[in-house]
Amino acid sequence: MYLPLAIGFFVGLALLGLGSSAKFDELFHPAWANDHFIYEGDLIKLKLDNFSGAGFSSKSKYLFGKVSMQIKLVEGDSAGTVTAYYMSSDGPYHNEFDFEFLGNTTGEPYLVQTNVYVNGVGNREQRMNLWFDPTKDFHSYSILWNQRQVVFLVDETPIRVHANMEHKGIPFPKDQAMGVYSSIWNADDWATRGGLVKTDWTHAPFIASYKGFEIDACEVSAGEIANKCKSSGVKRFWWDEPTMSELSLHQNHQLVWVRANHLVYDYCTDTARFPVMPVECEHHSH
Repeated sequence: MYLPLAIGFFVGLALLGLGSSAKFDELFHPAWANDHFIYEGDLIKLKLDNFSGAGFSSKSKYLFGKVSMQIKLVEGDSAGTVTAYYMSSDGPYHNEFDFEFLGNTTGEPYLVQTNVYVNGVGNREQRMNLWFDPTKDFHSYSILWNQRQVVFLVDETPIRVHANMEHKGIPFPKDQAMGVYSSIWNADDWATRGGLVKTDWTHAPFIASYKGFEIDACEVSAGEIANKCKSSGVKRFWWDEPTMSELSLHQNHQLVWVRANHLVYDYCTDTARFPVMPVECEHHSH
């Protein structure tokens, strides 16, 4: 989809038709445990019990653009469970952008963990709680990706930015097409209080619900070259417009607020894991 003129972040996205959602089976298909899917019209539910979790993946792969879906997380005691929503390429040197929703005991907040892998290297976790209860209603979770930045958004509020700092010698994910995935699974060896709180299977099945599937991105088929998804003199992609190269002033204020009030862990400040600060942390603006 092309946009000949940069007309602002939110207005631009609205004009590009991101308000309309596709049906699940237009974009995705079950990847495993088909018998743990529940279909209720446009609503999809994934079920985790002591036999299996479940997961789905996109039918296509993409290079740059924006993916969104609305998710309602497991209600009640969800300790030990993880609902993952992410983009990933293939192979040992893959790129990946993760949302991982870490369950907790009743009354404790869900933690949202984000992570970025570049050329197979991850360990870039940040964790935060949210300014709402993500188990009571659907909320939109999005990943915006272009040649300048990767932005994680919750209800269109940015919660993390991974900027392109190749000029500092830091690799940036820009040349591997990615699929879109989501799953629910048992991770009680680490998910809740570092694995101290285990999954209580008497509360199973654990249900994560999905709707509002949106992908506005450059679809890439096997063997196609990456330049297909980059703007040139004869074609313009909205994600390459100048307004998309960095956050707006309002979005910067939102990001500062979120991190000041809800960030509970940042790998950049974890001196036990990283006695020497990772290079990109020296250049983060937030």
